Amino acid sequence: MQSGSDIGILRQIPRTVWVLGCVSLLMDVSSELIHSLLPMFLMVGLGASAATIGVIEGVAEATAPVVKVFSGALSDYLGNRKWLAVAGYGLGALSKPLFALAPGIGVVVAARLMDRVGKGIRGAPRDALVADVTPPGLRGAAFGLRQALDTVGAFLGPLLAALAMILWADNFRLAFWLAVIPAALCVALLTLAVEEPVHPRGARRINPIRRESLAQLSTHYWWVVLVGAVFSLARFSEAFLVLRAMGSGIHLALVPLVMVAMNIAYALSAFPFGKLADKVSHTRLLILGLTVLIAADLVLAHGSHWSLVVTGVALWGLHMGMTQGLLATMVADTAPAQLRGTAFGMFNLLTGLVTLVSSVLAGALWDRVGAAATFYASAAFCLCTIVLLLSRRSGPPMRTA
Repeated sequence: MQSGSDIGILRQIPRTVWVLGCVSLLMDVSSELIHSLLPMFLMVGLGASAATIGVIEGVAEATAPVVKVFSGALSDYLGNRKWLAVAGYGLGALSKPLFALAPGIGVVVAARLMDRVGKGIRGAPRDALVADVTPPGLRGAAFGLRQALDTVGAFLGPLLAALAMILWADNFRLAFWLAVIPAALCVALLTLAVEEPVHPRGARRINPIRRESLAQLSTHYWWVVLVGAVFSLARFSEAFLVLRAMGSGIHLALVPLVMVAMNIAYALSAFPFGKLADKVSHTRLLILGLTVLIAADLVLAHGSHWSLVVTGVALWGLHMGMTQGLLATMVADTAPAQLRGTAFGMFNLLTGLVTLVSSVLAGALWDRVGAAATFYASAAFCLCTIVLLLSRRSGPPMRTA
């Protein structure tokens, strides 16, 4: 049950943030419906190996951050966030039918890349828009709320996937067609219900990628980027959680329910920990999130029974809820207002490229050594991130007390 304090904070969060959260919810229903089935479709239906899936997922996840740099910088230059976000969500919606129609791995890869390009176009402008409309003292709660609503969609999607597989006798393509509906609704809601904030007339446009503009990004900001990049070595694609579930004896149609467990934990923890990030040490909270991820890795490395896999995946979701809104808050707090889009874009570029490396490495370890080695490697990178955080005694203003 929510306390009076929670309700008061929720009422203070701007309407635009709520709408953007609902937009994210609808798109995540669509995307996670597909993504919770895609590793199985690639392996069972199209004969792909774990290493191939790792490369596909790594390249796809790295594509979005590359695009985010340009869309974030463009939103700063134009002084407009909304229509770039509409374009990104629209491209993601257009990719959904391709998964259902794909005759082979090539079209799946093209659809996955198209979907991630759309995510890249919308991500930085959307996050910058959240920061633009939210007072500084509520940013952790606002990012946590948007992430929580996003993650509600992320567990509804796999739940719908499981129901579709049961009702339609493991027909992947029919399930993929179902994803088209929430994607279309998402684009309509964003177009009709979000307004661009009013900007001062005659405001001078700056080129955010010029040297003198980038020089305004402080060492405090770049420290946050470094921490996020090292952290991303531990955060390979969630496709490997699906593959782990497949090896636990769960019926094929029920495997997406494992992702439901992850996203329920994620959704329930995102807002409380986002609100907490407005009050406590960012460094300590991030270390706590890393510790939870280490626990998830150890459970997933040792546990082959489905109950242990579900526990490990739920812990993975808890760490996401603890850290995702926190990292966004840290970026917003250390970046100049006129360069927020660029700052989010640069952060996502570097962390996304590292995720490509971690996913390829995860797939190689999985095929050559075994599933446990993949999760042990993630735990080792978590420890490296903790050491990095503890090594900086006079760090940036990340609420260290």
